[in-house]
Amino acid sequence: MTQPTNTQGNLLVNHDKPPFNDPRVRKAVGLAIDRKAFSDILSKGLNKVGGAMMPPPEGLWGMSPEFLETVSGYGADVEKNREQGRQIMRSLGYGPDKPLAIKVSTRNIPAYRDPSVILIDHLKTVFIQGELEPIDTSVWYARMARKDYSIGMNVQGVGVDDPDVVLFETYSCGSERNYTGYCNAELEKLFHKQSMMTDVEQRRQIVWQIDKALQEDGARPVIYHGQAGTCWQPAVKGVRLASNTIYNHWRFEDVWLDR
Repeated sequence: MTQPTNTQGNLLVNHDKPPFNDPRVRKAVGLAIDRKAFSDILSKGLNKVGGAMMPPPEGLWGMSPEFLETVSGYGADVEKNREQGRQIMRSLGYGPDKPLAIKVSTRNIPAYRDPSVILIDHLKTVFIQGELEPIDTSVWYARMARKDYSIGMNVQGVGVDDPDVVLFETYSCGSERNYTGYCNAELEKLFHKQSMMTDVEQRRQIVWQIDKALQEDGARPVIYHGQAGTCWQPAVKGVRLASNTIYNHWRFEDVWLDR
């Protein structure tokens, strides 16, 4: 059985460190990514494509496939996206003979390294030459907190499928888990607006508007949403798995062995 884990692979781009303080470079990075390829390679097509919120049908707030097609970098024509990225990089003085050399930092475990290798390959398509920088787990989170990176491949777990959790924790100005330091005060007003709404459909439309803006601004580009399989022995009874997080269903007081 496979189901969503509400974990996502996302890209940390240091908005304060040249050249990624230039939104044009961040946009080119987003246009280089082939999200379907990540899913095919890492999960044999099981991982899903989405924005900041967990994709439907399990995700209540994720952008629909039709709406995703309107988000820059998510269109099905990957080569068209990449050509736009190359045009941006050429306008900034880069090209096949003068690539932008960077280090792609990531936590030194397979779940982080493997997508980093794919990312480096994709960045080449827009004249960005990446070098893998694996970082020991004991150092990784401190490096993120200090913003001591140019680009980082990150895997993020979300506590529950709710916009308040994702938006305020990951993208609000001054949040400790906002590792990129992204801050858009005008957009954050919509964080508060959607949080106070009681009409689910109207709230969802605003969340989609926010999510689209975050992806197109390169706040923390989301590459894939994880799916996972869980197996257990037939004698294990009472396990109930959540479909909206990996964190909130491991209380075993109701689990027992039928032996």
